[in-house]
Amino acid sequence: MTERLPLFPLGTVLFPGLVLPLHLFEDRYLRLVADLLDRPEPRGFGVVGIELGHEVGESAAHRLAEVGCVAELRDARRHPDGRYDVVTVGARRFRLKELDRSRPYLQGEVEFLPEDAGTDPEPAAVRVRRLYRLYRHRLRSAGAGPFEDGEPPRDPVALSYAIAAALVLDGHEKQRLLECEDAALRLEAERDLLARENRILDVLPMIPAGQFLDGSFHPN
Repeated sequence: MTERLPLFPLGTVLFPGLVLPLHLFEDRYLRLVADLLDRPEPRGFGVVGIELGHEVGESAAHRLAEVGCVAELRDARRHPDGRYDVVTVGARRFRLKELDRSRPYLQGEVEFLPEDAGTDPEPAAVRVRRLYRLYRHRLRSAGAGPFEDGEPPRDPVALSYAIAAALVLDGHEKQRLLECEDAALRLEAERDLLARENRILDVLPMIPAGQFLDGSFHPN
């Protein structure tokens, strides 16, 4: 069964549970927010990665990723000039089946994806927690941060998304984690990525700033 969903193509991968603030100024996305505010809660739109193209302009987003994530609208503050600052939270993943260009903003026919723990996720989860503690320590030592001191979630599905959001990776690797079929497979991929990143951090004196270190609003 599919559902029609407003779409917001971004160069950022959104994961379930992740807070995503946005500063909106393009007419099509101001219209999208206005349309959402006219609907009953919950209000959401699909954040989907851009594989070819740009976030803004008439020629934006020539090719979109196949899997995206619903962004639930939690707060919307309108400026006198019509711009919006909004706060969203990642909810369900979806697979994009078909595009609809009949409105000023894109819409899509989407199929929502299950959130399964998978087969025996705990061994990979134990390893990921340990590697993540080391990763966080080495990033701090390299001058990156700030980082929250709390422990990662115990639930394997929530843990897999929290780690995916926290890792400083390029967009292709983030998208690959979003598309994993279940938490066990995602945690196994994160285990390998954390082992790789820890090896790199062990020999590099400093790291470049990544999107995880940038707390500013994301312009559309």
